[in-house]
Amino acid sequence: MMLLLSRQLSSPPSSLSLHHLGKQAARRSLSSSYSSRVETTIDATTGIAKVTLARPDKLNALDMEMFHAVRQAALDLKDNRNVRAVILSGQGRAFCTGLDFKSVMLSSSANQNMETLLHRPPEAISNLAQDVCYLWRQLPVPVVCVLHGMCFGGGLQIALGADFRFATPDCRLSIMEAKWGLIPDMGCSIVLRELVRADVAKDLIMTGRVVSGTEAGQLGLVTKCVDTDPMAEAERWLVEEILPKSPDAVAKAKELVQKTWVAEDEEYCLKVETDLQRQLLISYNQLAAAGSNLLGVKLPYWTRQQSTKKEKTSS
Repeated sequence: MMLLLSRQLSSPPSSLSLHHLGKQAARRSLSSSYSSRVETTIDATTGIAKVTLARPDKLNALDMEMFHAVRQAALDLKDNRNVRAVILSGQGRAFCTGLDFKSVMLSSSANQNMETLLHRPPEAISNLAQDVCYLWRQLPVPVVCVLHGMCFGGGLQIALGADFRFATPDCRLSIMEAKWGLIPDMGCSIVLRELVRADVAKDLIMTGRVVSGTEAGQLGLVTKCVDTDPMAEAERWLVEEILPKSPDAVAKAKELVQKTWVAEDEEYCLKVETDLQRQLLISYNQLAAAGSNLLGVKLPYWTRQQSTKKEKTSS
């Protein structure tokens, strides 16, 4: 084992993870925007991408332009192997107050809007309305959603598509579709079952009641309820706890949990474990992590392995 580590770690990687470029690397950010609705910045030192809903005058409510922008932001980050983590947040007084009902459903283009949101192309797994939640699950990096103010309806479903949610205690959350005589249809059937009991899910969906960040934490909707700045806490947690780990191991851990957490076939679950482990064993990043723990050798990680998983979404 020691000889193998020595051989594998003797040469530095040709493509280094951005998190481990060291103090000599200049700190810079790469910025982009999708229409005027979503802003994305990528810190080239840490590899943390910040995706910000940018419609604060409307409390980041989801109009058609916002749906397309959120989807495109997730797609653009999915194959960027230099991204190590994503923080999703909203500008202004709220994370997102859900569907902009007036612009989407009460406009002259209401029928066209509904068809655009609900149409699922042949062989696609999700439609546009579901993509804004579901695609965050497909990113091979941890996604943290930072919640403040209000997080209602479709906004909450976007948040539930993230891997982790950090919220202020006074944040107000609701699966609010019952208010409009509807059910949640943006991926809620997948994400909610992993977080709460069936009776709790029914209560939240049928009543549309508003819960605080504190109660949301008790129910399991929120990962951490943060008294201080949840954005700062999310960044600190990622930098200190997640980014020092192998990007490949983090990606496979996310894939393992999502494939097996609610699966009933035990044989399938065990097979997934083995298949993912085989992809990690004796790779450079696995040996770099082992070398760090066994030998105290600190080496930078390569960018994560190229993903072989391709799921078709709406387009």
